[in-house]
Amino acid sequence: MHTAALLVELGAVVLGLGLLGRLAGRVGVSPVPLYLLAGLAFGVGGILPLDAPEEFLDAAAEVGVVMLLLLLGLEYTAGDLLGNLRRQAPVGVLDLLLNGLPGAAVALLLGFGPVGALAMFGVTAISSSGIVAKVLSDLGRLGNRETPSVLGVLVLEDLQMAVYLPVLTAVLAASSAWAATRSVLIALACLVAAFVVALRWGSTVSRFVSGGSREVTLLRVLGLALLVAGIAEALHVSAAVGAFLLGISLSDDLDEDARRSLEPLRDLFAAVFFVSFGLRTDPAVLPPVLVPAVALVVVGIATKLVTGWVAAARAGVAVPGRVRAGAALVPRGEFSIVIAGLATAGGVDPRLGALAAAYVLLLAVLGPLLARWADPVGRAWARRRRAAAVRA
Repeated sequence: MHTAALLVELGAVVLGLGLLGRLAGRVGVSPVPLYLLAGLAFGVGGILPLDAPEEFLDAAAEVGVVMLLLLLGLEYTAGDLLGNLRRQAPVGVLDLLLNGLPGAAVALLLGFGPVGALAMFGVTAISSSGIVAKVLSDLGRLGNRETPSVLGVLVLEDLQMAVYLPVLTAVLAASSAWAATRSVLIALACLVAAFVVALRWGSTVSRFVSGGSREVTLLRVLGLALLVAGIAEALHVSAAVGAFLLGISLSDDLDEDARRSLEPLRDLFAAVFFVSFGLRTDPAVLPPVLVPAVALVVVGIATKLVTGWVAAARAGVAVPGRVRAGAALVPRGEFSIVIAGLATAGGVDPRLGALAAAYVLLLAVLGPLLARWADPVGRAWARRRRAAAVRA
């Protein structure tokens, strides 16, 4: 009877995720906020708490993080990342400071402590690559002049996360200042070693996993991703970073069919990850953090608009394109939730998870809407500037 109830609940969860995903597609928004809301509704303190096994959901959520970062890493080569770092480093620094410092300041004001401030720095700093890519595709802007600038900022943020996540993981796991320093040094050494492997022997790794049928390639890639993620986690480098760096190593030679085979797995486990985060967040803790969440949302929209404006301006894009670039970068999503999940699991004030959930929910909904409104707003702004120039 227990098995039957378990299968019914898990089937209901997966079917519900499918329905929410379809609803999000019809409405034209990211499914991430709907998944989070579903988790809040059926988790602890929700309207209908589920008895689905925590061990299963936690394991599936971990796989979801690995798949998200693996597929993201497959989008870039190590050369791409390093080239973007050299070209857009000033914009990357501006983006990180403008968007991360408000989150750290609010965390300190709320009493989350230095480690909580470090975590909130990452939560507010990083745009959602998945939501941004979907918005650009849905709005037909992949060929726009400002889009390479947007993608350049996203690549820089991913590279920054490759450094930030092992540092955060090491700090969370350390019991003293010396232990934290030692763990950070080990994590960064592993990161450098992984980049060297990706640059010099990435094709060798790709040949190992490629070849044979699609099924064989899929099993090899997934098995290697989980293995690397587990080793990275044991070294306090973060499973997410391990998967991201493996994706970079495989990005040159893994064929398109193999990538397409991995995408359904990513979508399934990523959806479970977002729901699992919502299940662990008690809705009762959200109202007390709504005011700081809304304040961070207002600041976060403004700072991303500045980042996009500067990045597009450096590429010689006109005013409407600069506005579109800034609006496209507004959504936060998977990385923010990953960071909050790491922090709350590491013993940081549980209010941080609630604050991150409210923050991501608001921006994951507002971001795509702002991207739609950016075009007419940008054109109107440009017309007013031209009219003012003529009058002058």
